[in-house]
This record gives sequence, C-alpha cells and structure tokens, in this order.
Amino acid sequence: MNSFFRPLLVVFAVLTAITGLAYPAVVTAIGQAVFPFQANGSIIEHDGKAVGSALIGQQFDAPKYFWGRLSATSPQPYNASNSGGSNTGPTNPALADEVKGRIEALKAAGTDMSKPVPVDLVTSSGSGLDPEISPAAAVYQVERVAKARNMSAADVEAIVASNTSGRQFGLFGEPRVNVLKLNLALDAAAHGSHG
Repeated sequence: MNSFFRPLLVVFAVLTAITGLAYPAVVTAIGQAVFPFQANGSIIEHDGKAVGSALIGQQFDAPKYFWGRLSATSPQPYNASNSGGSNTGPTNPALADEVKGRIEALKAAGTDMSKPVPVDLVTSSGSGLDPEISPAAAVYQVERVAKARNMSAADVEAIVASNTSGRQFGLFGEPRVNVLKLNLALDAAAHGSHG
C-alpha cells in the first residue's frame, strides 16, 4: 500500500511545486519586468495619488465631465467584483428604460439632443465596467462640457483628440477614449489656464 501512495505523493508534490509555485513566480517576474503598468492593475495616478484604473470605468455625472458607458453592475456602478453584462436584449423593457433614463440625464445636464445619441452613451458594455467610449460619444458631449467649464468647444475638442487612442497596432479594435484620462486632462487644462 505504501508503495502505491508514494509515487502519487511525489507526483502531487512535483506538480504543486511547478504549477503552484514556479509557474506563478515566473509569470509574475516576466509581467513585472515587461509590463509593470499592466501587471500592477493599470493604476492611474494624479498628484501622487491613485485615482483609478485605466481598465475599470468610473461614475461621472457632473455636466463638466465627460460621461462613460453605463455600468451594468449593482448595487454600485463599476463594481469590479460584480462584473457582467445585464443580459437584456433589444426587446427587453428594462433596456428601453435604461436608455430612456440616460437620455433624460443627458438632457438634464444640458447636452444638445438635436443629433442622434451615440449608442455607447446609452447602453452598458458586456463587462459593465468599460472605461472607454468612442470618439463620437466624446465629441457628442463637447458642447455641454465646454459650456459647464466656460471653455471654447474647440479647446475641449482638442483635448478629446489628444486623448483618443487608435486601433491596437493600427489593426485591432476601434479608436477609443479613456474617460478617466480625458477628465483628468480637462482638469489639468482648467488648472493650467488659472495658474
């Protein structure tokens, strides 16, 4: 019986050492050496303080800020521990109510509603945590943000353009704007104009 269990225990110990210790240690070391920003959570700092992650959206609802996609997490928005889509289809009344609610919020904040609203401003993403919007969704909000900040629309649009990322490697995905980075750039521009 002892001769039967001994090889099993040896194999278990060796596989535990390889998959539970060596492999994670090597992957962590490579991640820290090659991709330290991403390996440490893609944390964005402002004035020496962590203000969020480039990978997880945040709630912005003041008119002077650009708004991101709706969050599908509950009870609090952008809750990374509760990530997941709403699973509401196009015929679901809950989705229609969510879209109507965001449109009303955009109107109440002073957004010009004469143009069609970009879909990513009134729907949530598959993860419910999306930190980015399309350039069209950002440009759609320029007038409201410029008015709330007492800035020219051209200046705000220039900040949007400088915070727009292109396709990955020029091929994959779509151009996008990280909402947290954009709002930080807006705040920095506002402080720069007063300083």
